[in-house]
Amino acid sequence: MRPVIKPRFEALPLCAALAIALALVCDASAQTGPPATWLDTVVISGQRAREPSFDVPAAISAVTRDAIENAGPQVALSEVLSRVPGISVLNRNNDAQDLQLSIRGFGARSTFGIRGVKVLVDGIPATMPDGQGQVSNVALGSVGRIEVLRGPLAQLYGNAAGGVVQVFTEDDALVPTGTLSAARSRLGLWKLGVKASTSTPGYGLTIEGAEFHTDGFRPHSDSTRRQLNARWQSQWTADTHVAVVLNVLDQPMSKDPLGLTAAQFRSHRVGSNPAYFAALAQDPRKTVRQQQLGASVEHRFSEVTELSARVYIGSRDLANALSIPIGAQGTPTSSGGIVEFNRSYGGAALQGAHRIALGEGRVLKLTAGIEGETYREDRQGYVNTRGERGGLKRDEVNTVRSADVFVQVAYDLSSTWTLTAGARHSHVRFASDDRYIAAGNPNDSGRLAFSATSPVVGLAWKVTPTLNLYANIGRGFETPTFNELSYRSSGLTGLNSALKASRSRHAEVGAKWKVSHGQRLDVAVFDIETDDELVVDSNAGGRSTYKNAGRTSRRGIELSHIAQLSDTLHSVVSLSALRARFDDAFVSGSGSTAAPVRAGNRLPGTPDRHLYAELAWTPNHAWGGFSAAAEVVHTGRLYVNDTNTDATSTSTLFNLRARWRQTVGGWQFSELLRIDNLTHRYYAGSVIVNEGNGRYFETAPPRTWTIGITATYALQ
Repeated sequence: MRPVIKPRFEALPLCAALAIALALVCDASAQTGPPATWLDTVVISGQRAREPSFDVPAAISAVTRDAIENAGPQVALSEVLSRVPGISVLNRNNDAQDLQLSIRGFGARSTFGIRGVKVLVDGIPATMPDGQGQVSNVALGSVGRIEVLRGPLAQLYGNAAGGVVQVFTEDDALVPTGTLSAARSRLGLWKLGVKASTSTPGYGLTIEGAEFHTDGFRPHSDSTRRQLNARWQSQWTADTHVAVVLNVLDQPMSKDPLGLTAAQFRSHRVGSNPAYFAALAQDPRKTVRQQQLGASVEHRFSEVTELSARVYIGSRDLANALSIPIGAQGTPTSSGGIVEFNRSYGGAALQGAHRIALGEGRVLKLTAGIEGETYREDRQGYVNTRGERGGLKRDEVNTVRSADVFVQVAYDLSSTWTLTAGARHSHVRFASDDRYIAAGNPNDSGRLAFSATSPVVGLAWKVTPTLNLYANIGRGFETPTFNELSYRSSGLTGLNSALKASRSRHAEVGAKWKVSHGQRLDVAVFDIETDDELVVDSNAGGRSTYKNAGRTSRRGIELSHIAQLSDTLHSVVSLSALRARFDDAFVSGSGSTAAPVRAGNRLPGTPDRHLYAELAWTPNHAWGGFSAAAEVVHTGRLYVNDTNTDATSTSTLFNLRARWRQTVGGWQFSELLRIDNLTHRYYAGSVIVNEGNGRYFETAPPRTWTIGITATYALQ
C-alpha cells in the first residue's frame, strides 16, 4: 500500500478560489475605470523582439518589480514565481542545493541545480551548454522583470528548453538615486542591500550589492551569501546601444541539512534520530564563488533591419562535501565524498532581424542567429572523513561545447491571421579526460556528441482587439547533463555512452482575452509526449546512474486571471493542472534494489495542481501609502520516486502582507510586513527525487514573519 497523509485542507480552498475567480470575472466586467497598464507588460522571450505579452502567440507571463518587492526579503526566485502558472518552484530552504524549478514537468527530476529549463540573466545564459543551470547568482534587489515562456516556442532556445526563464535588471533611474534596504525574518534570516542608479541622455548605470545570512530552521542549515550585480549601458549613437553586465557571487559557506526519511518526517522528531545525525557528521556543505562578465550590442541599420550580438565569460569555483559514509568511499571506483571543481565558461551569439511590409498592414518578420557556448571544468574528488578532505579519488578535465543555428519567421496571412514557423539545429559535444588511473580504476576518458533539429510552427488569430487565439506545435530535445553522464551502471566513472538524448513533441492551444478595462484572462491547454525520458537507474554510495525509460506524457491546463476590481482592489489568480505520467513500464534500480515502475505512474517531483490567488487593497492617499493583501498558495501531492511508493500530502498556505510608503523631501521610505504560513502548517515543501537512502522529504518553514525597510534618495 502507498502511505497517504490526510491533508488539513483538501479541495475546499481550491474550489473556493475558483469560485472567487469566476465571481471576479463577472464583477469586473462591470468596471468602467481606466485600463490597467500592467495588463500589457512588454516582453521579449516569445519572438525575440519587444512586444506586449498580450500579442505574443504563446503562453508567457511577466513578473514586475512591484510584485518582487511585495513577495518577501528578495532572497530567492521561489518568493515570486509561485504566481506564474505552469511553473513549479520549490524552495528547499537549503542554500547548499539550488531551487527545484520545473516547467510543465520538465526539470522535476533534478536533485541539485536546474535541468530541463533554460535560464538567462540579462541575456547571459545561467544554463550551461549541457543543460544544467543555477539561479543563486540572481540578485533580486535590482531585478526589474522576470519572464517565463512555456510551450513549443521555448524549443527555439535549444537544448533542455522545456521552458525559458529570463531575468532582467530594472531600468536605470532618471536622476542619481541611492537605495538602502534591510530585511529581517524569523529563524535568524537577515539581508542588507545597497543600490545606486542613474542615467543621462548618453548612458545609464545600475549597481547593487547585498549580503544575506540565515541560521536556518533545520539543523545544519545556516548559510551566508554575498552578491554584486552591475549593468552599464550606453546609447553610443542614435542607432547603436551597448550594455555591459557584471555579476559576482560569493557563497563562503552553506551547510546542507539533508532530506528526511518518511519516518523522520512524519514523527516531527528529527532531533532524536541517530541515523540522521550520523549523516550530518560528514558535515555536508557547499562553498561557491562565481564571476561573470558579458557585453551586448544592438545596432539598427534601418527602420526594418536590426543586428544584435553578445559575448560573455565567467568562472565558477565549487567545493561540495557530501554525506557519503566513509565506508562507501573505500572502493577503487569511488569518487570520494568531497567534490571540487574550477570551471571556466563563455559564449557568443549573433542575431539579425528584418521586417518586410506586405501591404494592407501585413508584415513578414524574419529572425535568424547563431550561438556558441563552452565550458571547461577541472574536477577532483577526495575522501570525506567527518568533513575533512582526505586522499584524491577522482581527477579529470571535462569540456562541453555547443553550436546552434536558428531561424524564425512570422508571416501575416491577413490583418487577423499570423503564421509563425521556426527551427533550431543544435550540436552538443562532451569530452572527459581522466587523470586518475589506479588499480581497479581504469582510464575512463571518453567523447560523446548529440545533435538535433527542433522545428516549431504556430498559427495566431486576432479575433477582436481584445481576444487572441493561438495554436503551436513543435519538437524539442534534452541531452543528459555531464553529471548524469559521469557514471555507468558497471560502477565505473566515465561517459555513459548508452544514454540517449530525450526527444519531445509539444502541442499547445491558448487564448488571451481582455474581458474588460483592467481585466485579462489567459488560458493554455497543452499536450507533450517524450521519448527516451531520462530517469535514475541506480542511486547508491553517493553515485547516481541514469538510463532512458521510454515514453512519458504531460498534459494539462494553465489559467491566469488578473483584474482591477475597483480603484482600490485588484486580484491575481493563477491555476495549473498537470497530468505527468510514465507511459511505458520499466525497472528502476538494479540488483536487490530493482523495482518495477508501472505504466501510468506519476513523474515524481511534479505537483498535479498548483493555485496562487491574491486579493490586494490599495486605499486612497488619505491612508498614507498603505496597501495590504491576502494570498492563498495551494500545491498538490509530490511523489518521491519513480515507483510512487510514497508522496507528500497536499498543502494550502495562507499569507498576509502589508506595505507602507512615505515621501519626505527627496527621500522615499517603504516598509513591508509579511506573515507566511499563517496557519503554522507542518508540511514538506519539496522532495529529493529517487534519493538513494530514502531521505526524500524536505520540510518547509513554519509560520514566519518578515520585516523589510527600504530608504531611497533621489537627487533633484
